Amino acid sequence: MSDALMNAWAERYVVGSGLDLMTAAPEARWQPLLTALEGLGREELGRRRDEIQRLLFENGVTHGPLTEDAESGRPWQIDPLPLMMAPAQWRELEKGLVQRSRLMKALLADLYGPRRMLNQAVLPADALFANPAFWLPCAPLVGDEESALTLHGVDLTLDADGRWRVLADHLQTPAGMGYALENRIVMARVLPDIYRDAPLKRLAPFLGRRHESLSALSKLNLDHPVIALLAPGHARDGHFEHAYLAHYLNLVLVEGSDLVVRDNRLWMRTLGGLEPIDVLTRRIGDAWCDPLELRGDSLIGVPGLLQAIRAGGVSVTNLPGVGALEHPLIAAHLPILCERLLGESLMIDGVERHWCGSEAGREWALDDFDALHFQRLDGDTAEPRPSALDEAQARALRRAVEAEPERFVASRPVAGATAPFVGADSASLHPAPFNMRCFSQALFDDQAQFSHHEVMPGGLAWRGAPGTALQASQCVRDVWVTAETPQPHVSRLRRSRQPLVVTRDGDDLPSRVADSLFWLGRYGERLDGRTRLLREGFYRLMEQDQEAFRDESLAELLKLLEGEDAATAAGVAPVGSDQQRLLALLREGPEDALPTLVHRMISNGRAVRDYLGDDAWWVFNRMRQEATGLARLDVAGARRATETMVSRLAAFFGLCNETMPHHYGWRFMDIGRFIERTLTTLGLLRFALVDACLVRDPLCEIMLASTDNATAYRRRYRSALHPAAILDLLLFDEGNPRSVGYMCKRLARQIEHLPQPGNTPYRSEETQLLIRARSTLHLADLATLVRVDEDDGARAALAALLDALLTPIAALPRAIELNHFSHAEPPRQLIPMQAP
Repeated sequence: MSDALMNAWAERYVVGSGLDLMTAAPEARWQPLLTALEGLGREELGRRRDEIQRLLFENGVTHGPLTEDAESGRPWQIDPLPLMMAPAQWRELEKGLVQRSRLMKALLADLYGPRRMLNQAVLPADALFANPAFWLPCAPLVGDEESALTLHGVDLTLDADGRWRVLADHLQTPAGMGYALENRIVMARVLPDIYRDAPLKRLAPFLGRRHESLSALSKLNLDHPVIALLAPGHARDGHFEHAYLAHYLNLVLVEGSDLVVRDNRLWMRTLGGLEPIDVLTRRIGDAWCDPLELRGDSLIGVPGLLQAIRAGGVSVTNLPGVGALEHPLIAAHLPILCERLLGESLMIDGVERHWCGSEAGREWALDDFDALHFQRLDGDTAEPRPSALDEAQARALRRAVEAEPERFVASRPVAGATAPFVGADSASLHPAPFNMRCFSQALFDDQAQFSHHEVMPGGLAWRGAPGTALQASQCVRDVWVTAETPQPHVSRLRRSRQPLVVTRDGDDLPSRVADSLFWLGRYGERLDGRTRLLREGFYRLMEQDQEAFRDESLAELLKLLEGEDAATAAGVAPVGSDQQRLLALLREGPEDALPTLVHRMISNGRAVRDYLGDDAWWVFNRMRQEATGLARLDVAGARRATETMVSRLAAFFGLCNETMPHHYGWRFMDIGRFIERTLTTLGLLRFALVDACLVRDPLCEIMLASTDNATAYRRRYRSALHPAAILDLLLFDEGNPRSVGYMCKRLARQIEHLPQPGNTPYRSEETQLLIRARSTLHLADLATLVRVDEDDGARAALAALLDALLTPIAALPRAIELNHFSHAEPPRQLIPMQAP
């Protein structure tokens, strides 16, 4: 590295005694990239780093599951300096990774087949069978099945001597490929000149061949197989990657509740009935796949899945049972296994690891006890390092190893090499150890016969001592594998090799997705109505110039927002000033608190990520970001936040209307929105015109403003407030999108186009409810209602009318759920019974 460049970038770049990639690598590998980054300047590079984080946040790229905390899910922190891999270095690593995948495939077939390695005492049988991931019900599945192991993730590090070391194998759910792809795309957008000019290998061809290989595994539908990705759910860890990969690879994203086994085939529950699944790739662990034969407490698996696999009713990649190869006992014996199964020496060593059940392994472990890591073979987590325990705990661990050595594997921590990371000031480099995850996939021909293994030319790297979990790292980076010549761009969309059946979104929509879209609309509209009322409350609070004169309309509005009836029933009196009570509604708490509604809308939005347009998703994430600080705002900030929230919601649903195909998914979301809007408007009308008649005029103003009808009212009636005019505008006028008449008409039109189960000539329950509501509205006694301002009888008639409208509208959600989402089925006999 040139002195000038080193001085410009890393005045305090102090490397320890071990290997450092920047100082040890050939100058040609790092200098062009560092020169390009240096040319941006400190201020511009800092701005680009901020842009990277903004894009990641707006795309919803986070670690961890979504929780009740609106700020949950730690986002990626991408270092703008990728990890550089020279062609020669990559070729050697690639050979070792391909060999490791071949070894894993051969070992899997042996363990669940002839078990020669057990019979020849290469592997200790007792210790292997103690492995909680060794599932005997999976033995008939694996054998020589071509789809037994199609994707293999490998964690590596470079040790202080410059040798690659394998830290872990990921076979059940090899996560990270979607994150690596997202990192690459974000880097290309933020640093386009550097990315375009860099001769690096692209990831898209690898992913394109992944989809082709999955299609080739279909046994029953050879032309256009349906491929699904089974995920644990939108509230679980890794949901972003599951949705992202499903979207990129054109897979159907499903959860266990979406699937059912019937007649030895795997089916997906959709609005139009059951649709067959031909190929399933999964992101849930082996133990959770089938509660009938594996873990009975699994709520995310598919009952009967193993039987469907045995019968050939579905092809599943990385078959249940592959988790046995992730066990530390296997890692400790891989060198000898490679020689016995492949007749080759292992190209990439793992960390030094020994099974304590052998005499040599036990002596090695006890001689250097304090410096090692220990892991129980019948447990899921590693024991703390003895040096990290107190004296009594260390003695107890040693006694356990001495008493039952066959239950432990000991490993020596590896001293890792370092690589340069850009400092927080964007003006310096700092050396730090790193981990890297690479991926190998099995490719198949058109006859579903195995062809060869291929390694993704890149991967995912993260900062941390060797063995640091990806989720625990504070910084990740892209891995660039350089090529001898510039590589062309590869489009995600490829020309089909076969005739394509033109389709449109229809009744093949999974029922769970339709349900989530329905609730996305409901919670979004509920959030909109609540936010609008809060905005009016903050307006009035800020307009009170004299504290001695309290705005009674604000007091009534607070009763509505806080739920006066519930508070009265509980015997709870309001606490605090009007300002304190309004601000309290921005904090976590009751069912209709703003953060609670935001969280529930986000939860349903994440569940249907791949059904939303990119622009709508951008607005969605901006709204999520802005909602995280609601509890810390003052009155002025809260007013601005509610204004912004209303605009974001309007933009989100407007973009959904403009970009989502207007078929069943969009219709369910629209129905959910207008059910909530109708309920809100009916509640406001009763609140302003019936319940709080002493301050009617100010409350009418609040009602018109919160429904965004103040301008329309002034244009029609100038400044004269009259209940009859308000009733016409918000109740009967079918040309006003905010009126109950318009909303009932729209709901009827949308429900009319929904798929109706069965061929019954009778109207569905939801249709009957809407007919009842519209008939009640059309038959209202207008002559009586216009006197509501002066006649108690007219006010009682209005209250009765609103209640008669509220009852069928409030019953609509339940009717829709039972008719379209419940999928209640009669009991079926799963196990054939024989007569004695």
